[in-house]
Amino acid sequence: MIRLALLRHGHTEWNRAGRIQGRSDIPLDNAAREELAAQALPAPWDRADLWSSPLFRAAETARLVAGRAPETADELIEMDWGGWEGLRGLDLKADPNSGFCDIEHWGWDYRPPGGETPAEVWARIEPWLERLTRDTVAVCHIGIMRMILARAHGWDFDGPAPFRIKRNRLFVVEIDGARLTPLPEPVRLIPKEAP
Repeated sequence: MIRLALLRHGHTEWNRAGRIQGRSDIPLDNAAREELAAQALPAPWDRADLWSSPLFRAAETARLVAGRAPETADELIEMDWGGWEGLRGLDLKADPNSGFCDIEHWGWDYRPPGGETPAEVWARIEPWLERLTRDTVAVCHIGIMRMILARAHGWDFDGPAPFRIKRNRLFVVEIDGARLTPLPEPVRLIPKEAP
């Protein structure tokens, strides 16, 4: 059995403005860099394999909290939001003709215009998961975390999510072949020791 700990990247200017980032390569903001530089991975995760999305906000988060460069995997890039990238979710939700809806009404086939469905995102993540050989930390995006946690919890994007993704926490999933089992509580990052 292998354990995978998922960590969401730090805040960006677009996150704080409520803009959909998707595959847009938006960097961390200075406040996020300062916050992340003061935190570290707790044991035993500090010795686990370290992977991240190649997008700068994820790779930089990994370097800041782990003190080393991650391996990167294209499979961990955020869900493609197509024509909605850069727009504010609240504005799209207020427009009844946009087609935008809350996550609890998606299903696996929900597609932003010109973007990816959750099923398509899962299809690119699953082979990466199958290649893991030891405990791993993956610094990625909320969309990637949602797909993995949805599978682990048996949630089909129909009704309220059985999890709430917060920053600065490791969401751990045990992998046993094709079976994913979520640990009940996330693991917090710890304060970095002074040099």
